[in-house]
Amino acid sequence: MARNPATSNRIAVLGLGRFGSSLALELMRQGWEVVAIDSSTSVVQNYADRLTHAAIANTTDEQALRQLGVHDFAHAVVGIGTDLEASILTTSLLADLGVPNIWAKAINRQHASILQRVGAHHVVLPEHEMGERVAHLSPGTSSTSSSSRTTTPSSRPAPPRRRSTKPWPTPPCAPSTASR
Repeated sequence: MARNPATSNRIAVLGLGRFGSSLALELMRQGWEVVAIDSSTSVVQNYADRLTHAAIANTTDEQALRQLGVHDFAHAVVGIGTDLEASILTTSLLADLGVPNIWAKAINRQHASILQRVGAHHVVLPEHEMGERVAHLSPGTSSTSSSSRTTTPSSRPAPPRRRSTKPWPTPPCAPSTASR
């Protein structure tokens, strides 16, 4: 199905949790037309006046997605993270509907692998990726200038790691070596 180039600045965001809502609001600030879909009435009502369109729907229902016109979008983001089944089924439906650019949020690498297999073109692991970014900003690895708010490499080396001569304690559920 041919998509209208005039609608290329439209995006469907499915799931309005922390990730999906932050993404949708930022895309609005950047001038995108955002259609957001979530199953929670209260969540949709909370964002209805700040987004182009907000709809209450089950994102795993193909008929609901068709009625909302999601199949006509060139871009979609699945922001569902905690409900793995809904995340995977929604991503699969978007692929079946022929959405050409599907981004999906994963909560771990296995989830990411499944999302790619069912049709996601791009998968993000926000907590993992943010952890890596913060590691680059951690004390001893960089410094932030209060006047410019830019991050630059630190001129002082990281403190040396203290090495312990004590072995790691055995977890309480682990079998003891004395009984072997």
